[in-house]
Amino acid sequence: MSDTPVTRLAMWSGPRNISTAMMRSFENRSDCKVVDEPFYAFYLDRSGLDHPGRDAIIASQSTDPSEVIDQLLGPVPEGVTLYYQKHMTHHLLPEINLEDLDALTHVFLIRDPQEMVSSYVRSREQVTSQDLGLHQMAELFDRTADRKGAVPLVLNSRDVLMNPEKALSSLCDRVGLAFDKAMLNWPAGRRDSDGVWAPYWYKSVEASTGFSPYEAKEIRLTKDLQEIADRCQAPYEKMKGFAIEV
Repeated sequence: MSDTPVTRLAMWSGPRNISTAMMRSFENRSDCKVVDEPFYAFYLDRSGLDHPGRDAIIASQSTDPSEVIDQLLGPVPEGVTLYYQKHMTHHLLPEINLEDLDALTHVFLIRDPQEMVSSYVRSREQVTSQDLGLHQMAELFDRTADRKGAVPLVLNSRDVLMNPEKALSSLCDRVGLAFDKAMLNWPAGRRDSDGVWAPYWYKSVEASTGFSPYEAKEIRLTKDLQEIADRCQAPYEKMKGFAIEV
């Protein structure tokens, strides 16, 4: 294990964002190790929710949040100076002590809730505002701001897709990393680092070799789904106002 300082970058997102593409981007750096949603098994075990592949997910990871946190803060392989952690904010159940995560560099990846809902129901029919994680994200955002005495870093996924190089180079600069053009493209296919839930959620990103250009789409939601999106609009707009300008 090297004595070189390691940047432990926790990228917090809701589902149906570009979170897996972001993980691909960072994993394509030669100095980076990634971990995919390390609290997912804990979340399913404690919540009792029936997600696609539930049993396999619970079997694939520790369901003890203390063990997961030890992993996130623990040793990394030789040559790794960046430990990229893809997190879902709806996995943050009360049993997790957020103080134990203070050593991480938190970044918040946001997406318009209407777009999230529209995408989510194509993979899982049932959705609630809690599933989108925006309220939980706003709480962690506020806590991080209070602890640091500064506004945490926020990325709007739309901005990333519109100008990946500028968005990623701006992010890297703010967390003290050198931007690497290798982050802009990656080989297609599945990764050993992907969670066992990849067959249910990662079809699009497995076919990708880079960030797809942003395309505005007409979104039509049922009344119930629109109400869910509306309940998440306030935390989204709050964090959107602090997003890195691209």
